[in-house]
Amino acid sequence: MSKSISKLKSALEFNKGVELIKDNRMFKPLFRHINIIRDDKKNLCPKEGYAVVNRNGTIYAHPTRIATPDEWFYILIHCALHLGFGHFQEKHPWELWNIACDCFISRFLKSLKIGKVPNELDSNIEFMASSEDALFRKFQNQGVSPELVGYGTAGDRHCDMIWEPLEKIFYLKNPIDWEVIFGEGISYAVEKVVQKESNIDIDDEDKCFHKLTKAQKARKWFISHYPLLGSLAAGFNLIEDSGLCGRMKISVAAINSELQEIYINPAAGLDDEQYRFVIAHELLHVGLRHETRAKGRDYFLWNVACDYIINGWLIEMRIGQMPDFGFLHDPSLKELSAESIYDIIVKDLRRFRKVATFRGYGLGDILNNEHGTWNSDKGIGLDEFYRRSLINGLEYHQTESRGYIPAGLIEEIRALSQPPIPWDVELARWFDSHFAPVEKHQTYARVSRRQSATPDIPRPRWAPIYGAMDSRTFGVILDTSGSMDRNLLAKALGTIACYSMSRDVPYVRVVFCDATYYDQGYMPPEAIADTVKVRGRGGTILQPAIHFLEKSEDFPKDGPILIITDGFCDKFNVNREHAFVVPKGNMLPFTPRGKVFYII
Repeated sequence: MSKSISKLKSALEFNKGVELIKDNRMFKPLFRHINIIRDDKKNLCPKEGYAVVNRNGTIYAHPTRIATPDEWFYILIHCALHLGFGHFQEKHPWELWNIACDCFISRFLKSLKIGKVPNELDSNIEFMASSEDALFRKFQNQGVSPELVGYGTAGDRHCDMIWEPLEKIFYLKNPIDWEVIFGEGISYAVEKVVQKESNIDIDDEDKCFHKLTKAQKARKWFISHYPLLGSLAAGFNLIEDSGLCGRMKISVAAINSELQEIYINPAAGLDDEQYRFVIAHELLHVGLRHETRAKGRDYFLWNVACDYIINGWLIEMRIGQMPDFGFLHDPSLKELSAESIYDIIVKDLRRFRKVATFRGYGLGDILNNEHGTWNSDKGIGLDEFYRRSLINGLEYHQTESRGYIPAGLIEEIRALSQPPIPWDVELARWFDSHFAPVEKHQTYARVSRRQSATPDIPRPRWAPIYGAMDSRTFGVILDTSGSMDRNLLAKALGTIACYSMSRDVPYVRVVFCDATYYDQGYMPPEAIADTVKVRGRGGTILQPAIHFLEKSEDFPKDGPILIITDGFCDKFNVNREHAFVVPKGNMLPFTPRGKVFYII
């Protein structure tokens, strides 16, 4: 009775170990094709061993051997790895080859820290060899060290790999490529880790073993082989629906960052390499945050400018093959940024309005989602999520030396790790560049306010050196038309007044402007906001106000000009140092030469 209970317990422990394997993403593909036999009859496992494996993928487990589920998990995986690593090769002597393979598998499983090694198989494995073949040759020349014997699952005196003649092995019309299957398991395991680190819900694992489309294969390639874009690729769903793409006017591909969807039109007829190129193209749009960097520019032309720079990088990195439709590339633009390319494009609108992106003619492949469905439960903002994914991908890519990345792309990714400088901090730096600290000296010309406390003791005060305040001023041209937002105007003026006083600027030359200009003369900085009135007399014409201030005899010839406008104005020229304050999301109707501060 006790023997039958012991046998039942042994069977239960063994079955639990098999269940552990079914839950392991890396080894699950292998065990879908492996046959496990634990019957008393025709069992090839030696009495001293735990299990053996043959070439056709059959593992013979000892029918009565007692081990814990974790130990069976380790033993069965050890046997399966002989198949996954391609150890069934014609080597002589076979015993030395089996020992070399056992040593490598033991070291591999120890590094993974999975399962539990049975006591008789556990010890510290140390050997200097880069492969099983190198260790095998070392055994042939120098013999086997005693400490490297006993790691097989069949016992000390037996081989756990059974080399049977081919005629005794079950005939397979289509032989199984065990190494390829194990490679798929590793890819699936990597995908799971990337998805977990990216805070993405993991799909049903069974889907991983269905037949993949070309686009899905390309996506998995990035996850398992290309760390730079792997995390981003794991975070996006592929939508391959020709009907939907037709309604959305998507010829080849497009991407929506908030919905986390890449739309691929199957009717485009791309091959494997072209799918890689297109998916990498769309992911870089998101990772480099092109949609948020438009800053009031024409959205389609900005999309085109970003396409030129991305496609140039992908050609340098040799990722996939460029499609025939929607491919924008110009080698002469190689060293330019997307912003610089945009400035070139807007000078030839007739030509560039007709070009095609991967979405189609006159349509951008960066889609906007007005409803904003980003899941805030992820604990991180949309912008930060994509920035972090690309930055971490770059670090891992370079650490593992996974391939060439252009210097321009590295520079842009590195820039993502630096938080954007607030507009008011940039404005403060602009003031610092034009107004150096005033040099002061001690003087008794005017009594210090502390004198009343000690009337018998004369005390000096600090005063600017004579002439230091001369020409210490700047001009402000305010767009006071009805289109200006009152709150933004107040914020800009308040900030300017604060910085002016802190830089010892006593007076500011102010000109209001809408359909015409109104000279307000010199004003203390703190008084500017109190005199502004939004007049609402139609459009804004700023060029006359600028001409007036530049030619004014009582305004310094080197005095800088600060122009505050919403961008709905005429095209004008400024012939001296100047800067603009513009609401974020708006754009000037020309390419500015001066600094632009985008106020939030």
